[in-house]
Formats: sequence, structure tokens, C-alpha cells
Amino acid sequence: MRLKPGALLRFYSLCGILVQGSQGQFPLTQNVTVVEGGTANLTCRVDQNDNTSLQWSNPAQQTLYFDDKKALRDNRIELVRASWHELSISVSDVSLSDEGQYTCSLFTMPVKTSKAFLTVLGVPEKPQITGFTSPVMEGERMQLTCKTSGSKPAADIRWFKNDKEVKDVKYLKEEDANRKTFTVSSTLDFLADRNDDGAVVSCRVDHESLNSTPQIAMQVLEIHYTPLVKIISSNSWPEEGQSIILTCESKGKPVPEPVLWTKDGGELPDPERMVVNGRVLSISFLNKTDNGTYRCEAKNPIGRNSTEYVLIVHDVFNTLLPTTVIPSLTTATVTTTVALTTSTTTSATAISTRDPNALAGQTGPDHALIGGIVAVVVFVTLCSIILLGRYLARHKGTYLTNEAKGAEDAPDADTAIINAEGSQVNAEEKKEYFI
Repeated sequence: MRLKPGALLRFYSLCGILVQGSQGQFPLTQNVTVVEGGTANLTCRVDQNDNTSLQWSNPAQQTLYFDDKKALRDNRIELVRASWHELSISVSDVSLSDEGQYTCSLFTMPVKTSKAFLTVLGVPEKPQITGFTSPVMEGERMQLTCKTSGSKPAADIRWFKNDKEVKDVKYLKEEDANRKTFTVSSTLDFLADRNDDGAVVSCRVDHESLNSTPQIAMQVLEIHYTPLVKIISSNSWPEEGQSIILTCESKGKPVPEPVLWTKDGGELPDPERMVVNGRVLSISFLNKTDNGTYRCEAKNPIGRNSTEYVLIVHDVFNTLLPTTVIPSLTTATVTTTVALTTSTTTSATAISTRDPNALAGQTGPDHALIGGIVAVVVFVTLCSIILLGRYLARHKGTYLTNEAKGAEDAPDADTAIINAEGSQVNAEEKKEYFI
């Protein structure tokens, strides 16, 4: 039989459509990851389907759904959507045993399939810290272990001390009896130090099933240690007559007992001026006898410790300005028939100034300079007195009388008086000069 060209063309077109439709009929699936206890959604899609049935089956090749018909009696499995282009189901409360390869089948000739792998994540248990004993003595070795089980894949453990990560730790991973999950442990090893007292040590478990919210276990450290002692002085430059307060600060655990104050290895020598009030030593009216080494000692059940303070009492610094000496003016008057007045001496003043802002440690006034000025003033004064004395000696009054003239040859006093040239006549000629 011979076909017409038009009929032959229609035959080839129909074959091409059938082949193209067969190539477009192919199921599409995706792998699924779900946390243990969660819900897994399995979806199978077909772009082109000529009313061909779809089917889901589990890793054991048991049919779960054939189109919209449920085949396996499992209350956890539900139909989500069923059409010629899609078959979706859900599996709730997923367990580790549900993990495996699921198959979507398209019943064409031949049957076409697509695989979807269901991964179930094992959630790690809440971690626990073991190996801690309270309290711990300073210097003892501590070994803290953090442990968690049930993770799949194996969880990661990190250590922190006061939010600062500790890197030097030991890590151990073991497979659980079900051969699916893991038990993970990590050990932190260190020497107890007083600075660790009250520190928070935390163990953090990271896992992809925790949705960026790690599980954390914490432990507060309690470290006992001997007291740490320090003396604080209220006066950095104590002088005679002042007071001083010495405070003994002591830190330890347990809290130290009341401190003990001593001086030069013995008791305080003057309890009336040296008063102890708790941790404070007060010394009033300081003097040179207070110089020495003062010791403060503190103790607790762990041990004892002490520290020393050397007290040196300094002389009182004199801040008074030097005295200025100003000699007064000297006046001498000589009186004769003509009164003479002489004023000779002048004043010499030695002034020494001092910067009021000078520090206490700077040098005082120049005593050599002051002594030299005073010597010059004394020398000038003495010279003035000598010159004045010589002047007065030259103008001293004399008595000019004639009573003794002619009396040298008289045999006796009466004759001398009678023979005297002046007798009463020349009495007026007597002159007297006096000061």
C-alpha cells in the first residue's frame, strides 16, 4: 500500500510528538535533611505527564503512596499534594531509622524513577562538666571533663574561661552502640590560681542540628589561697609633730583574720600614741623615736603572709624669712663758745629676700653674704666713733689762769698769793672752755 505524501507527513509529526512527550516525562526529586524528631517533606514533580501514575516508596522498597492512595499503614506518613504533575508526602517525628534513600516512580513504559536521600541529624544531649571539687587550693591541678552523647554527626566541644576561649584541650570521639550517633568528650587541664577564684568555666557544644543555638554547661571556680598583704601610708613625707595613718590591706580566701602590727620585731612601744583600729595603725605627734620598720601580718586557714613599711620621721622645715637688721642714725653735739653739731654715721642695711614659691628642698639664705655685710657695717661704725673722738679731743677746753705766775719763788703759800700777778684784778681774764 502506498501512502500519500500528506498522510506520511502527518505520521512523522505524530511520532515526533510521542518521542518528545516521552522525553519530558521524567520525575524530579531533591535530597532532604531533617533533625531527629522533626518532619520531612518528600516531593516528586513531572513537567509533562499524560495521566501516568506516581508512587513513593521507602528505603525498604515498601510503597508509601500510589497517587493519592496510602499503601503503608504508618500514622506518621501523610499526603500533602497529589496531581498528574506532583506527588508530595510528609513524614513526622522522624527517627534515625527513617534515614535512607526514598524512590519516586513514574509508571511509563519503561518505568522511570528518581532517588531522594533523607538525612536525619542526631541532636547532642545537654553537656555535663565532671571532675570539679570545691574548694580547690591554689597550686593544685584541676581536670574538668565535658561530655555529650547522641550527636550525628559528631558534635564539637569548646572551652571558655570568663568568655575567653581556651585552646589547649583534649578531644575524644566514640561511636555509640547504635552505630549511628557519637559520644564526644573534652578535658581541660590547668593549675588553680588565685586569679581564677570566681571565674566562670563554660563548656559549649556546637552542632548543625542546634540551629546556631549551642548547648552550654557552666561551673564557677572556688580557689582558696593565702593572704596578699599591702600597706598604704597617708603621709608620704612625715615630719616631727605630724601624724600618720598606715592601712594594712589584706586579701585572701577564706577572709583573713584581724591583722597583727609590730615594730622592729616587737610590740608597739607607745600604745597611747600608736592606736590600732582593725587594719589601721594611727601614730600621732611623730618624733625621731618612731623611726623603724613596721610589719603587718595577716593569716587564714591556708597560711599567713606579711609586709613591711619603713618609717622615717623628718625634721620640721623652717619656712620663716631671715631677720633684717637696720642700724639707727647716730648724732653727736660738741658745745664751746660756738656750738658745733656733727652727724657722721649712715645706716647700712642688709636685706636678704627669698622666693616664697621655693620648694622645701632648695638651699636657704646665703649666710656668708649676710656675715660680710654685717662686718662692713660694724667696721664703718667703729671708724666713725674713732674719728669723732679725735675731733672732740682737739677742741677740748683749757683753763688759762695767771694765779701761778711769780709764785714759783715764794717761800710759802701766803707769799705766793700776795705776789700773784693776777690776784682778783685779772680774774675776769680767766677763760673756760667746756663741752
